Amino acid sequence: MTTKKRNSFFLLLASLIWGAAFVAQSEGGNAIGPFSFSCIRSFLAALVLLPVMKISDLRLGEKSKRPKTKEERKRLWLGGILCGVFLCLATNLQQVGLFLGSTTGKAGFLTAIYILFVPLLGIFFRRKCPWNVWLGVAIAVGGLYLLCLKEDFSVRAPDLLLLLCALLFSGQILAVDHFSPLVDGIRLSVIQHLVSGILSAFPMIFYDIFTLSGSLSAWAEAFTSLNAWIPLLYAGILSSGVAYTLQIIGQKQVNPTVAALLMSLESVFSALAGWVILRESLSVRELFGCALVFIAILLAQIPLPFRRSGSE
Repeated sequence: MTTKKRNSFFLLLASLIWGAAFVAQSEGGNAIGPFSFSCIRSFLAALVLLPVMKISDLRLGEKSKRPKTKEERKRLWLGGILCGVFLCLATNLQQVGLFLGSTTGKAGFLTAIYILFVPLLGIFFRRKCPWNVWLGVAIAVGGLYLLCLKEDFSVRAPDLLLLLCALLFSGQILAVDHFSPLVDGIRLSVIQHLVSGILSAFPMIFYDIFTLSGSLSAWAEAFTSLNAWIPLLYAGILSSGVAYTLQIIGQKQVNPTVAALLMSLESVFSALAGWVILRESLSVRELFGCALVFIAILLAQIPLPFRRSGSE
């Protein structure tokens, strides 16, 4: 398996893990508060990745990409902080959008609009895309609309937050695209989750604990229920710890727009998981939407001759 194919597989695996995360985020955010959920899942992810980082260092030995100079440490922390700020803002806006009543289907569609924002923002960073990738983006947006939106489309306040969330996820994808080839991927993931957790702690304290719950004891009582811990463990360990690390490793040598298309499969996997595991029905419209997204990704993977630098 070539490096590019292996990394594309990592991105597919990340999207599969994220596919089930919208339900966990909705349930967990309602149980303990949106900012508490984001904060604790981030710290859980960093905690899980720390031993993985140490094991990786021991296994790789001298080949480890741990920073050895002041300049390398500076680059690692700069990348981690930048990715963490984008991740914090994006995940919290997503949580608040769900908490304020946006449906999981609409949240999935609006969040996945990053597949359109990434190539548009990438133009400013000279990350050009060939025509087949642009066509794939257009087809994928149509497929996600058919798959995710079962109600009449209308834009409310929570939906605007989700659109802003998609823009910020685009920033995180482009930041990962820049820093992932330069630093150790696991360390970058640890730092971004630590930054996200620390920043999320402030609204958690001032809103979730003292405004939403009313007191520290009332807030802490919510953690006695499995309705809080099952979504938290899934989101913290798998969705954050594993999937975001797979994203960082997988984006190496993959054009960020193609990576965004691959990661947008989370909406398709979410629908298919509900169909297979929960025995939920899929309409002809939804199946056609799934097919369009798959076609878009296959189209974007077709190698074209005479591509300019940066168009992978």
